[in-house]
Amino acid sequence: MPSRAAFVLLVSVIVMLLAASSAPTPIYAAWAAQWGFSPLMVTVIFAAYALAVLGALLVFGGLSDHVGRKPVLVTALAAQLVSLALFVVAGSVEGLLVARVLQGLSTGAAVAALGASLLDVDKQRGPVANAVAPMSGTGLGSIVSALFVQFLPLPTVLVFVVMGGVLAAQLVGVVLMTETAQTRPGALASLRPRLKLPAAVRPAFLLVAPALVAAWSVPGFYGSLGPAVLRGLVGSSDAVFGGLPLFIMASSGALAVLFTLERPAQRMVLSGSAGLLVGTGLTLVGIAIASLPVFIVGAVIGGAGFGLAFQGSIRAVVPHVAATDRASVIAMLLVVAYVSFGVPAVLAGLRVASAGVRATAMEFGACVMLLAAVSLIRAVMQSVPSLQATRKTP
Repeated sequence: MPSRAAFVLLVSVIVMLLAASSAPTPIYAAWAAQWGFSPLMVTVIFAAYALAVLGALLVFGGLSDHVGRKPVLVTALAAQLVSLALFVVAGSVEGLLVARVLQGLSTGAAVAALGASLLDVDKQRGPVANAVAPMSGTGLGSIVSALFVQFLPLPTVLVFVVMGGVLAAQLVGVVLMTETAQTRPGALASLRPRLKLPAAVRPAFLLVAPALVAAWSVPGFYGSLGPAVLRGLVGSSDAVFGGLPLFIMASSGALAVLFTLERPAQRMVLSGSAGLLVGTGLTLVGIAIASLPVFIVGAVIGGAGFGLAFQGSIRAVVPHVAATDRASVIAMLLVVAYVSFGVPAVLAGLRVASAGVRATAMEFGACVMLLAAVSLIRAVMQSVPSLQATRKTP
């Protein structure tokens, strides 16, 4: 398969995997109505998925550096198809949990290998695709699923059937794709859970870590509390409003990256941190004064900040990574990202039971703003020469 076709295929697979992972979000209300589970159970399901992704990244994140990208991708995509089938036949909360855990494991196993494959195929466009494709998939899956629930029959079934069909075709393409990495010994040892960060990468990684944490707490905010907040602002329980916050945030993030491709990584991190701070602040103002326009503007700016901070972080780290360590380093970046995405969202879900949606959203948003402020201060200190010199002075 030509490298250009392989690149397009890999990007489409990332989009579909992340779309499938966000597809359940607008459907939880329908499942809850069928099976009578509480918002706390939604948090449990979310936590199970996040833990499964993290576990897969820690165990399988570096495997494709040893056995090649294709074996990992083929196995992970096959497991993803099984998880989508389990969503279709799920008849209880327990079945939903099993489907979500398998989906998390297969997604976590695939994303590091996919990210490394994109860099193998195209070193110039690979970092951009690694930032834009996940955001595009997350936003697309959320809004498409919401539209299926709102306007089509069988809302808890049809979206997974359609996504499964697309993913099956992509699996065939991956099977036909030429392997992009060299195999090397150490596959079994790579399965031992650990966070591998080569010495050459550590300085760059530590510089962008605050931005990475702040950036990924934002989709956690809009994904966990955004649907309930938006429904309250518009006074409607329509499913489309459940998918809209994540779609707005992710779409603006992807567009922000595409419009700033020539900007240096350091400036992207700086601009992204500022966007995270301002956007989240406006979102909280919109919640406080019950203003839908202010909430949406905040989501757009916060999403743009997310995209810039994430892309800047990738571009600051990737050039320092040797080809033999690509998957493991990308897995490390994603571990930090998913911890930042999942842990605050789970804690917010637990807090909702006692404090309510609005108060929890205000508290969660304030924490996101604090993280963004720390990231912004760190980015400013790195971008101003006089401050860097002061820091180096004994």
